[in-house]
Amino acid sequence: MTTPLLILIAGPYRSGTGGDPDAIARNLERLEAAAAPIFALGHVPMIGEWVALPILRGIDTASGDGDVMYETARRLLQHCDAVLRLPGESSGADTDVAIARERGIPVYTDLSEIPALEG
Repeated sequence: MTTPLLILIAGPYRSGTGGDPDAIARNLERLEAAAAPIFALGHVPMIGEWVALPILRGIDTASGDGDVMYETARRLLQHCDAVLRLPGESSGADTDVAIARERGIPVYTDLSEIPALEG
């Protein structure tokens, strides 16, 4: 492999938090912990919340933020080359995996499965 992959890191964000901001922050930290190892392998890490959260701040959320989160991930996945699915219950991450499989792109469940960029 000689071209970097854009890899979506998918896992729990709000799931299991009961809306607790500290628990949500810990989940985001867990997602972000996978970013540096992906970068070290020569690829570009991406987390859907990095894209969706600024959108949420800029629009009227009366229609429900879940729609924005899922729609952002769906659109983002049209540009991603792979998904890293972290452990934990998450309907959003499960949807990300389903979209990735529909597109025929790899779904990794462990960092060790991601090939390093050559050269």
